[in-house]
Parts: sequence; C-alpha cells; structure tokens
Amino acid sequence: MKNSLFSASLLLLATSLLANTNQAQAQAPTDVRGAVQSAGNSPIEFATVTLHRAKDSTVVKTEFSDAKGLFQFERAAAGRYLVSAAQVGFERRWSQPFEANGQPVELPALTLATSAATQLKEVKVVGQKPLYEREADRTIVNVEGSTLAAGNTSLDVLRRSPGVTVDGNDNLALRGRQGVLVLIDGKRQPMTGTELAEYLRALPAEQLKSIELITNPPAKYDAQGGAGIIAINLKKDQRLGSNGTLNLTYGRGEYNRYTGGLSLNHREKNLNLFGSYNYANRSFLNLLTIHRDFYGPSTAGSRQLISTSDQDNSQPVTARSHSWRGGLDYNLSEKTTVGAVVSGLSNRNTPKGTNQSVVYDLLRNQVQRYNSTNTGENHLENFAGNLNFRHTFANAAGPQELTADADYARYRSTRDQLLQTYFVGEPALANRLDQDGRLAIQSVKADYTQALSKELRLDVGAKASLVTADNDLQNFTNGQLDLNRSNRFRYDENINAGYLNLNYSQPKLTLQVGLRGEQTRATGRQDREVEYQNFERNYFQLFPSAAIKRQLTENHELAMSLSRRIDRPGYQQLNPFRQLIDRTTSGSGNPNLLPQTSYNVELTHTFKQKYSLGLSYSRTSDPIINTVEPESQSTVVSTFRNLDLQHYYALTLTAPVDITKWWKTYNNAVLYYNRFEGAVAGTNLDRGGATLNLTSNHTFTFGKGWGAELNGSYDSRQVEGFFVQRPNGELSAGVQKSLWDRKGTLKLAVNDIFFTRIGRVTSTYDNYVERFVMQRDTRFVNLTFGYRFGNEKLAPTKRRSGGAEDEKRRAG
Repeated sequence: MKNSLFSASLLLLATSLLANTNQAQAQAPTDVRGAVQSAGNSPIEFATVTLHRAKDSTVVKTEFSDAKGLFQFERAAAGRYLVSAAQVGFERRWSQPFEANGQPVELPALTLATSAATQLKEVKVVGQKPLYEREADRTIVNVEGSTLAAGNTSLDVLRRSPGVTVDGNDNLALRGRQGVLVLIDGKRQPMTGTELAEYLRALPAEQLKSIELITNPPAKYDAQGGAGIIAINLKKDQRLGSNGTLNLTYGRGEYNRYTGGLSLNHREKNLNLFGSYNYANRSFLNLLTIHRDFYGPSTAGSRQLISTSDQDNSQPVTARSHSWRGGLDYNLSEKTTVGAVVSGLSNRNTPKGTNQSVVYDLLRNQVQRYNSTNTGENHLENFAGNLNFRHTFANAAGPQELTADADYARYRSTRDQLLQTYFVGEPALANRLDQDGRLAIQSVKADYTQALSKELRLDVGAKASLVTADNDLQNFTNGQLDLNRSNRFRYDENINAGYLNLNYSQPKLTLQVGLRGEQTRATGRQDREVEYQNFERNYFQLFPSAAIKRQLTENHELAMSLSRRIDRPGYQQLNPFRQLIDRTTSGSGNPNLLPQTSYNVELTHTFKQKYSLGLSYSRTSDPIINTVEPESQSTVVSTFRNLDLQHYYALTLTAPVDITKWWKTYNNAVLYYNRFEGAVAGTNLDRGGATLNLTSNHTFTFGKGWGAELNGSYDSRQVEGFFVQRPNGELSAGVQKSLWDRKGTLKLAVNDIFFTRIGRVTSTYDNYVERFVMQRDTRFVNLTFGYRFGNEKLAPTKRRSGGAEDEKRRAG
C-alpha cells in the first residue's frame, strides 16, 4: 500500500511537469554579463556586483568581478532587473533597468567614482548576511555575527535554531522528529544522544559559520536521517592577504566559564592557507530528581503498587577542550583545485556526582536508604583528515564538473568511573568501570555534474565508507573484576552507495528526480554473549526522491517534495555494555535494534519569497525510541527499542518581518502531531500528542556600532514514545558594540534569563511509572571580545574548499 501511494505521488509530479512545460519553455533563463571599471577605465577587481529585482530592489544574486573587472550572472529567471556594483573606496553605481527574456544581456560598463567619504559605509554593507535565511529546501542560520552565539557552545546555538529541540536525554530533533543526520563540514558524525551532545558542547560556537536545517535532502546526500539533516559549516576566511580573528570570552553561571580562540588565514591568487585553535574551560551543574512507582501484575483491571523510590542527584562537571583545524586550497589551473584539511578535538570532563536515594514499600515505610558518590574522568580524542579535488570542464550548455573526496576520522574515548554506595548499617559498595572505545571512519566519494542542456542537469556519484568500532569495558566490584559485567564489543559497518539525480529547470518551474541505492554490511561481535547474541546483517535498499517547485505568480510559489530515508542505529545504541548511572539505574545499548525507514512528503507555499506555510507527513517503520524499563521491583535500565510504527503530521509557518529599518524579526512555528504504535516491556503503546514549537528572533541595529539580539522559544507538551514532557521555554538577550572601525567587537549576552528551560518528564508503563525533573546550568552570562586584523579585501567565493562547501553549493 505504501509503495502504491509513493508511486502515485511520483506520477502526480510528472503530470504537473507535463502540464506546465509548454508555458515554462516560453521563457528561458538569461545570462547577464558586464564589467566594472574606475573613472580612468581601469578594471576593478573583487567588486561586489548585485542583481536586484527592478520592482523593489530585492537582492537576487551576488557575484564578484574578476581580475579584468568582468562579472556574469548565470541563468537569471525572466523578469525586470537592476545591477549595482560597489567596492571599498568607491561610490555604488546602478545600471539602468533591463529585461531578461531568454537572450544574453550585455550591460554597459559600470564606472565607479572614487569617494573617500563613502569608504566606511561600504565596509559596513558589503558581505553582511541576515541571521536567518529561508531557501526552498532548507533554513540557514548564519552564526557569524550573532550576539547570542558569542561564548556559547555549538549545542547552545542549535537549541535556539528554528524547529530544533534537545530533550532530557540529549537527543536532537528537527521539527519534532528524532533521527537527524548531523554533518560537520559535510562529514557525518558517528555519535548519537549524549555522546553527540558532549561533542557539540566541546565545539565552540566561534568556529561556526552557518547551520543548515534540511528537511528533505536530495539523492546526493546520504540516505541516513529520516527527520532530515543538520549541516554545520565551519568558518573559513575569504579575505585576501594575511589576516585573522581573536576571540576571548568570560562566562558565569553556577561556576566560571572561559573560552578563547585564534584563527589565521593567508590567501593569494592560487593558494589559500588557513588554521584555527580554540580552548574552553567550562564548569557547570546538573540537577536531577526522580520519583518511581513499581507495580505488580494487574488483577481485575487494576494494578497494585509494590514499592516507590525517590532520588536527588547533583552533578558538578568541569570540562576542558582543545580544538584545532588547518588546511590549504591550491589552484593547479583555472579549472582544477586540490585541497586538504586536518582537524582535531580533545575534550576532558570530570563529573563529581552525589546521589541520595530512599526506597519505600507499599505502605510508604522506608525499606532502604543510601547515599552514593559518582566520580569519573572522561576523555574524547578526535582526529580527521580530508583530501579533495575539483575539476571543471568547458561546456556551452552549463556547468560540468568532477569532484572527489577522501576522508579519514579517528575517535578514541576513555571513561573511568567510580560509583561508591554507602548504606546504613551495611558495608559500602564500590563499582569501578574502565571503558576504552576506538572508532575509525574511512570514506571515498566522487560526484559528477553534467549540464545536458540549458534546462536539464544530470548529477551522478558514488560513495564507499567503512566504520570499525572497538569498545572494551572492565567492571570491578570492590576491587574484583566482574566477568558477568565486563565485555568487549566490536562493530564493523560497510556502506557502498551510488546515486543519480536529474534536475529540470525553467524560470517558473523546477523538477528534481533522484534515486539512491545503498548496500549495507554490518557485523557485531562480543567476547561474552551475556545478554545478546552476535549478529551479521547484509541488505540493499533503494531511496527515491523527487521535488517540484512551481512559481504561480510573482507573489506565490508552490513546492512539493517526496523521499524515502533510513536511520541506522548509532554505534553506541548497538553497544550492549552496561553503564552504571546510580545504584538502581543502568544504561545499555541493544544489538537487536533494526534500522528505521520512513516515507516523507512535504508541500510548501511561499508568499512574496519571504513567508512560507508547509504541510508534511511521515510514516516510519520500526521507529527507534529511548526507553527506561523496570528490571526488578527497585531497578531500571535505560536502553533503546524498536516500535512498530510512527505517524508524524506537521504544519510549519515561517514569517520574517521587518518591523522597522533597525528592527528585524524571524519567526518560526511548528505544530506537529506524533503517534507511536508498538509494545515494549509488556506494555502496548498506542499514544499520540500534538506539540507547538515556537521560536522568535529579533535583531536590532542601532547607530554608532550598537546592536542587540533577543531570542525566545517555547515548546508545549511533547510526546516521544513512552515519554511525555511538560511545556518549557527560554528567553535570551544580548547587546554588542563595534570598536575601532569595526575591527573590534564587544558582546554581552544572557542565556535563559528566567531559568525556565527545565525538563519535567513522565514515563509510563503497565508496571512502572517514572517522573523526573532535570535542571541544567542554562542560565549564564557571557562577555566576549573579538578582534579582526589584517586585510579586509574579500576574494571571490567560487572556488571549492573541501567537501562540505561544495556539497552545499551543489545540493538542490
């Protein structure tokens, strides 16, 4: 049935294409060319040339002039336009209005007059971007320049992004759906849940250039990520010559926080060298209270309470991280570029938790009371390297290029934990866990783009990846090795993929159809099959995708997209190791987890190229959820299970509003409904719930270098499997001042001003109910100083610099 529905949707797209082709072909795209020169007729290099709509001067595209002062806008849609040119030290110059009707347009040379009076004004205008941008298939968060990003972590910035939520177990969700693929500079991050959150907390926001939230990716992306892709792009300076940026931050929450970073860049005609280093020393506090009710088998339609327990947990954590990145791009010729990037991250955190627990019987008589301390030292080391290649070919029909990437990444994590439990009238109990985890990822990929005609483009590509994971856990009880709780788990995964994508483009109509195939081979082996058996899996799956965009009128545009995607379990989700959280709580992976697959459809209406309203639906088979299940009358285990089915419906509204010239807002609302079906731990689940997610960001631009930012978010009641979370939200604000001709910046920001980002969650089974309240150290103040030095002259941004920037440019 689901395949028939998907085939019918593809047929609908093809029918719409045929019905509109004749009208669209009447207006072919137009190439617009020209030159920028000085009053003495000398060419002006690196001038910023902008294509505007003649009606309201809306920016359509931006390019740079080359060494001969020449510029070109390719494939401009039919309409009436203006072109402006600007450069530091010159007055901005505008062309006369002109029509784009399918024939190449040659503009008269734009002659810029020298003007020292406007030099500072031009520096302020060129290169500025809004904090949020909405494109056909994604939302872009431009982190650079954000007042609230200064001194924060990448996870903090993500949490405030439109439609992104992070639950109490550190699981990322996009528009209410878990199963998100996280890319950093185009490279898949192999971690999920708490491990991914720790990595993002160790990555300073100062390293980020932008974040792209892609809900329905095309076939050239990995099929992983049913909810979509969060693509994090790191900074790379585009200025010519030698230059750099320095950032220093002092923050204060419950404890002190310090961060600092330096980035350097040297760019000349054929060579670009870049590097950065960041250090963070943060201390913070986590508080957790838990109430548990344990029930016996139900009789006569009612269940009997057996015992209850209460816990109070406090965990101060100190985290220190070093992150670095370096690389180069070299132009072998005008058409060939090679590049290399290496990066690393070292994060060491030392939690020091205390726990107070009381267990009661049916009559609320105290059965047991104990205190415990949970101390540890966790160390994560990451190293990654990339080699990339790009070659363009001469092709009169349009773009033709070949790109290739080879990647290697290595992760090593060591976790040493000591849980000491003190009972009244009984000997103390000491549990020590020593875990050593190693993970290596190798991948190679090649992508080829060929313009078959002015309207039709073909993209093909292939990718092979190999993952090897090795985790060794030793568990000691009162100094003695416990073989029943010690184990070694090794996991190997090989994915070979290929894709084909066709893109048909006319001024008012765009159609994209793609097909990706992925062959997966995975094995999991344990030294001791204590709870789960070894496994081997081998499967091939196809992932079709399609999208159509139709401009109905000048103000109205419709877009529809379809896709099939997969979420393979994370490596730690498969790891069967038992992690002791406290005396009555442990965590474990599940090697029996199956991949979840989903069919996704989305329909979006855009008004005036600004406001969008979207409807989406997803049907997920074997959805992976996090559970907290009872193991006895006083102990539970946190693990992962497959349910049978998940239905997801969503209505998304995006409304950027410019209230005044100095006050701009970006507002996003997602109303979604999640429904889960299945059975876990003897409990049948058939539950759904509607949730409203709201984010509103306000940016203020005042005179004399002053600016401010205000961000608010709200989540109503949420349902995720067996978990139900009560409403919460937060309000954050910041102010900044530019200094020394905009070379220096001072920023002051307050996060979660009213301390309202508190997780209150209930988890209900037939024989167990848990209620917990989690408070993280989310209210804090950051004071940040930034300084830019070196040449301010921008270089053209056409050249490829690593796999991520190129993948972003070619996607869609």
